[in-house]
Amino acid sequence: MTTGKKVGSIIAVIVVILLVAICYYRYFFVFGEGVKAGELNYVVKKGYIFKTYEGKLIQSGIRSKQAGTLQNNEFEFSIANKEIADKMMANSGKFYELHYKEYKNTLPWRGFSVYVVDSILTTKDVPQ
Repeated sequence: MTTGKKVGSIIAVIVVILLVAICYYRYFFVFGEGVKAGELNYVVKKGYIFKTYEGKLIQSGIRSKQAGTLQNNEFEFSIANKEIADKMMANSGKFYELHYKEYKNTLPWRGFSVYVVDSILTTKDVPQ
């Protein structure tokens, strides 16, 4: 093997490793995780090729970063698996505490949101 081929092979391996690392960071690295609580507005199954579960949680309170304006506190998310989605669909309108993971970008089979709910912590009836 000549020196030119060795250098070319080393550069090719480094480029492949960098591409894999970048793809992992952009699509699979968990950037953040936490808990959101609020009243479940809806859960739907939608998509053209990849059918994913999407939902919206309405968080209590009206807060705004600027004086004199109103902010709608909605948390839109994708759902990790069918069992969680089915449980939420059967109990729409209830108060939920949901654990989620935040990714840097979306993947078609993971959902439309960078926030992916992976578990339900608590479910309660909404106080009247």
